[in-house]
Amino acid sequence: MYEKSKLFTPVQIGPVTLRNRTIRSAAFEGMCPGNKPSQELKDYHVSVARGGIGMTTLAYSSVTRNGLSFPRQLWMRPEIVPALRDITDAIHAEGAKASIQLGHCGNMSHKSTAGETPISASGRFNIYSPTNVRRMADDEIVAMSRSFGDAVRTARDAGFDCVEIHAGHGYLISQFLSPYTNRRRDRWGGSLDNRMRFMRLCIEEVMRAAGSDMGVVVKTNMNDGFRGGMQTDDCLTVARELEQLGAHALVLSGGFVSKAPMYVMRGEMPIRTLTHYMDTWWLRWGVRMFGKMMIPTVPYEECYFLDMARRFRSELKMPLIYVGGCSKRLSIERVLDEGFDAVQMARSLLAMPDFVRRMEEEGLEDSGCEHVNYCIGRMYTLEMKCHHCENNLPDSLKCEIAKIKERSAR
Repeated sequence: MYEKSKLFTPVQIGPVTLRNRTIRSAAFEGMCPGNKPSQELKDYHVSVARGGIGMTTLAYSSVTRNGLSFPRQLWMRPEIVPALRDITDAIHAEGAKASIQLGHCGNMSHKSTAGETPISASGRFNIYSPTNVRRMADDEIVAMSRSFGDAVRTARDAGFDCVEIHAGHGYLISQFLSPYTNRRRDRWGGSLDNRMRFMRLCIEEVMRAAGSDMGVVVKTNMNDGFRGGMQTDDCLTVARELEQLGAHALVLSGGFVSKAPMYVMRGEMPIRTLTHYMDTWWLRWGVRMFGKMMIPTVPYEECYFLDMARRFRSELKMPLIYVGGCSKRLSIERVLDEGFDAVQMARSLLAMPDFVRRMEEEGLEDSGCEHVNYCIGRMYTLEMKCHHCENNLPDSLKCEIAKIKERSAR
């Protein structure tokens, strides 16, 4: 059936060659207490590397302390380099390449996590946290772009082959790009060309720091997923700009975590799971009461971004990495046959970190992911884990999972 498959052929991302066309996407693991790597983080990524992936991506690492959105996230700094080097060495020993996602969450934080009032393109209350947000000054914007370059140099010291710069999903670069979050009337706002200025500075710093021996991937939106945000035509302009800036590959995604979260991940957010693991009582009850309204369901389907991604493939010459709804081999093959250079996946590799190896050696067709999003519901408080891997799942959460399966099957 797959005699001419490209799946298990090498692919080039800048100066880096992957053994096949699969990449573990930068889905937040929640495995970094104290904002530093843990043994759990190492064990998970090594298991994925051993499972045959071409490259595995550690997520999400903030370029500065004030870019942290959760307590269990990485903060890129020199003192964690030895622990990161231990992870990259172990990944390399399994034959895979190692990447790390670098970004800044901007307004999606809280003073208790960021250490200061969250910052963004514009000052505006963010209900997602919830928190007040401070508008960045000119000198802060320039300094932040340099922090991206510094983080890339730290990633090199830690042995990473590639970096993935987060310029989508409503994170800081995306907050400058989107008219929904950028209300400025100076050189950083207004026209799309002005709104791209911060992104340009960041990518220029990144490319200088990456030099000739590191791959640079950028995650960018194809659509913010709501009226008033970035639409596809403007997102295509951004993608062309990234191509001109010399990025080696783009990850084509969409959605805005603080406005359209399930546009990114698809399916139903398990509200009871989400609130079950929360520590703050008032937030727990607030989300339980209003969560369905705040986080509406967006139906899941395989290859849910493919129709939109085709336009980017037809208008860009650079390598493009597809992400979004590839839990079956048939989906992966379909995407590669349409000219995409590699495929990212995350949820498919939670319960089955050896999915890639089993596709190659056993002819396995399906990762078994049921798309109930239990993993997403708990990752905001604990580590990302599939419900199949949780031994002590409360009956209330088992019931919620069963109901989500029933609704999605209709």
